[in-house]
Amino acid sequence: MPIFKILVLVCLIGIVFSLGSAMYHMMTDKGDSKKMVKALTIRVALSVGLFILLLIAWANGLIQPHGIGR
Repeated sequence: MPIFKILVLVCLIGIVFSLGSAMYHMMTDKGDSKKMVKALTIRVALSVGLFILLLIAWANGLIQPHGIGR
């Protein structure tokens, strides 16, 4: 279970770092910013990967919904 938490944390940190990198390139590069597009592509890929990781963990019983609002 700790390895799963580490994977989720690494994905979240990567998403935030990539978003910050895209913002930096947006502010500094005047004109065509392929670096910004690449950073946002990486962010989307990490987000989709994290979502798939969470679905796999749920299917295998590693995480359980806690039922708030029932």
